[in-house]
Amino acid sequence: MTAHADLKLDTASGIAQGRRAHQEDTIVSDFPIGGRVGLVVLADGMGGHAAGDVASQIAVTEVFSALKCGAGDPDRVLAHAPRLLRRAADTANTSIAVHVRRHAETRGMGTTLIAAIVAGDRLFWLSVGDSPLLLLRDGALQRINKDHSLAPQIDGMARIGLLTPEEARRHPDRNCLTSAICGTEITQIDCPEDPLELAEGDILVAASDGLAYIGLDRIRTILEENRTRSSTEIADALFRAIEDIADPEQDNVCFSVIRVLCAAGQPTVQAHPPLRLLDAPPKTGPRPDCPCATAPRSRFGALAARWLPGHRGELS
Repeated sequence: MTAHADLKLDTASGIAQGRRAHQEDTIVSDFPIGGRVGLVVLADGMGGHAAGDVASQIAVTEVFSALKCGAGDPDRVLAHAPRLLRRAADTANTSIAVHVRRHAETRGMGTTLIAAIVAGDRLFWLSVGDSPLLLLRDGALQRINKDHSLAPQIDGMARIGLLTPEEARRHPDRNCLTSAICGTEITQIDCPEDPLELAEGDILVAASDGLAYIGLDRIRTILEENRTRSSTEIADALFRAIEDIADPEQDNVCFSVIRVLCAAGQPTVQAHPPLRLLDAPPKTGPRPDCPCATAPRSRFGALAARWLPGHRGELS
């Protein structure tokens, strides 16, 4: 394994509306060149007209602000990252509760959350809900955070023969969340005390569940086939795969791609591509949200991908 002083990160983030009427995903990433701490925070709002977009924006704003304030002291981050992450999530949850009290029409809104800190060669994270944090290492793709939805239980029923794989994949309750940030008690939080040690060649993808529409096998293939390409090119390949399947139920999607590199193997910085639009007729098709949601998310709207700034940060 390359020593962490010799590692650099190549990152890119993007967001697309899918076939939904509203964009309820929010994402922020910050990997300053020469910095020792990088951050990714994303949220997948729910509640439809009950302001899922507001919930995700509140969560990302509060969590990112709290973590960014602490990122100036890398030693403190390394020593107290799980506590900092939990405190930031609690602050976001309280802010959502305050917003709901002041705006009764937003009652029922909520959001998932991934907050990831890369400090040196270590990855800390906190997640609530079903947004995946994926790791490609040595050709194998695995989800490293917990899935707070009914999907694991439904897949377990398929493994023991109570459901067929196809029945499990299409189960109407599959996407119901067992935990979310709704301004009430957060019932499940995934925030390991011990960080994941990163290695040269690792590729991380933090995403909303809209990326899952192309399937884990396809995601693994894209990451593996493009593992020597820049993060921007990998992100573009993921967006093309979403467009190619043209799923009429395509959810909002946002993600951040993080490549772990040896300093000597750093690729040239590439300009971000311009806004890309794929025209498509309005589509509909309900899917259940988490228990916080009171209004189903619509499936209208063209797939629109928007690139966000990505930076390389030298880990020292």
